[in-house]
Amino acid sequence: MAENKEQMSPIELKVARQIEYYFGDHNLPRDKFLKEQLQLDDGWVPLETMLKFNRLKTLTTETSVIVEALQKSKTGLLEVSEDKTKVRRIPSKPLPEVNDDYKDALKHKSVYMKGFPLETSLDEIQEWLNTKGNIENIQMRRTLQRQFKGSVFICFDTEESSKQFLERTDIKSFKDNEMLVLSREDYHVKKAEERKQFKAESKAKAKQDKEQQQKHTEDKEMGLLLDEKTGCLLKFSGELEDVSREDFHELFSGHGKIKWVNFTRGAKEGTLLFDGIAKEAFDNAKEANGGELKIKNNSVNWQVLKGDEEKEELKNIIEAQQESYNRSKNRAGRGRSGGRGGRGGRRGRGGRDGRDGRDGRSQYKGKKMKFESDDEDDKPVAPKRELEEADGPAAKVPKTENGS
Repeated sequence: MAENKEQMSPIELKVARQIEYYFGDHNLPRDKFLKEQLQLDDGWVPLETMLKFNRLKTLTTETSVIVEALQKSKTGLLEVSEDKTKVRRIPSKPLPEVNDDYKDALKHKSVYMKGFPLETSLDEIQEWLNTKGNIENIQMRRTLQRQFKGSVFICFDTEESSKQFLERTDIKSFKDNEMLVLSREDYHVKKAEERKQFKAESKAKAKQDKEQQQKHTEDKEMGLLLDEKTGCLLKFSGELEDVSREDFHELFSGHGKIKWVNFTRGAKEGTLLFDGIAKEAFDNAKEANGGELKIKNNSVNWQVLKGDEEKEELKNIIEAQQESYNRSKNRAGRGRSGGRGGRGGRRGRGGRDGRDGRDGRSQYKGKKMKFESDDEDDKPVAPKRELEEADGPAAKVPKTENGS
């Protein structure tokens, strides 16, 4: 950067700093246009060509101002031709090779700062940092829409300069704004943690949204089923210690088709789900048994469910069917032969001889329910995020401005 500042006017200081940036280690390796110009005349570039660079052109349009500024600068980076029409980087300071070592060194001598008001200009930032270290470049970080994000990367001449800058106490605030100041290495660690946390939170939210959507769908489908199926449940109670589900199928055989028996051996009550009107099946079976419907000579109380009681019991049965179906799918996933799974796979709560649900699958022919295990590869797509600045110089930059 330009030195001997006490002998330079403010405009000369800005001009020298800008041209030295163009030819500096940070910009020149990635400035395709300027590197092409260097090949034309042994590294010399006409001042008229330099005045076509946008930012320099806003500072001055006079070649004499450029010459005066560079002659006063003591950085020793550039030289002016004898006829004062051209400028070049002195041959004794060749460009460093852009390799992994160069990129690593660049990272270690860079600092991240955040907290600038969004309307802050590069000139204001440069003015504020003017006496706070030997700075090679200030990169204003911008959104994809080219809006300033309020943060910058500052590249110093050495790693030691960047460390000294981090220890300063006069960089904690800018225009009453509290500043966050980190080494670039610490910044990348911080961003990696933030991305990791963001990914975990997004994944958890996507899972929660999926579960809520699935529950909403199932509740809606179950509501339709409850509305469609009425008069199909027959509740029973009594002394039923020696009674099995098979006994109910035998009792109603030829009178009505039982789709589900909600009953556990030894219980004193349960419910039958018919594929049709429960009262018709009950009346037919009762008439066929002399006007009194017993089971294994046990007296039983029978009740056709209606209204809310019917809906609640039907909901319980549908949930039991889903649970049985999911268990069956899990067993199938572990293998269909050998061991305990052979006989266990035939157990069910429905019909007889492998029919009406004894294979563990619901034979209920209402609307198909959606089970969580039906979804495959349903992973949340990561939301689009703003691109972060990459480490090291870009491969191609047609024309660059200091920090822009």
